[in-house]
Amino acid sequence: MVIFFYILLFLLCCAGFYVAGEWIMSGLMRVARFLGWREFVVAFFIMASAATLPNLFVGISSALRGFPQLSFGDVAGNNLAALTLSAAIAAMFCKKNIPAKSKTIQMTAVIAFAAVLLPLLLTLDGNLSRIDGAVLILTFLLYVIWLFSKQERFTKVYKGTKSVSEFKKFVFDIVKLVAGILLLIIAAQGIVVSANQFAASLGLSLILIGVLITGPGSALPEIYFDVQSAKKNEPWMILGDSMGAVILPATLVLGVVSLISPIYIIDFSSFAIARIFLVISAIAFLYFVKTKQAFTKKEAFFMIGLYVLFLITEIFLKGYIERSWFNFLMH
Repeated sequence: MVIFFYILLFLLCCAGFYVAGEWIMSGLMRVARFLGWREFVVAFFIMASAATLPNLFVGISSALRGFPQLSFGDVAGNNLAALTLSAAIAAMFCKKNIPAKSKTIQMTAVIAFAAVLLPLLLTLDGNLSRIDGAVLILTFLLYVIWLFSKQERFTKVYKGTKSVSEFKKFVFDIVKLVAGILLLIIAAQGIVVSANQFAASLGLSLILIGVLITGPGSALPEIYFDVQSAKKNEPWMILGDSMGAVILPATLVLGVVSLISPIYIIDFSSFAIARIFLVISAIAFLYFVKTKQAFTKKEAFFMIGLYVLFLITEIFLKGYIERSWFNFLMH
């Protein structure tokens, strides 16, 4: 009977994804129109910020309980999935390439690259101190100041005039948007929980469950939103959400967590593979966006292949380590 409950939960969450996606897309577009903001900026600050909330809750909770290292691993896994899967999967549903000619997008790509590398560099001494946390938060604030320092970077002229009725619709859209984001996050958690149960029923190891399910599961809201953006021909929102999903956790989340409790990483071996692939993914993403000023389907295949290679490396290498320790203990 238990397995049937999780099957029902999985199906309900899939339906929740569809409903939430419709609410969020329609809400975001009308909010962007009312504020006169570019779709890229709205997706960056609203969708990506909301999708980052679970990372923030995990980080604060782990810091208060005395094991903030969990947040570092959570953010690293989320960043890797966002860089390799989010925009790449969405690109498969785009009629054309995802455009990246805008100077705002070009600069944000550089910031996203720096946001990935900065925590890795700051932890070379074995910890992410409170000073390091302040540096990460300052990095994000400097980007925000840069973005809003010139009107053309975040504004866009839409047809039509604003009225009292438009403001009422705007408030309704905000409520609808918040409800959609909450539903999307809850549905994502439900899918991860049910998938974990399916995996456990099939006898998969905890390591395999973590690599195949929990890691990509944290990026489900961004992936689904980006796919919906592609289907509705709103490619500008894809990179805004994807880059926001990288920058916000790597700067704000890790910054806040390390201010609460410094993150000490004595053994880097558990993060070694993820760190290598994270750096490679960040370099590849920046190269693709900067050189051709677009994100193509060929590049999307490369990024997805990179993530698959990461999974294979993690599974086989950790499996090899486990077998080595088992043989050592048996002899």
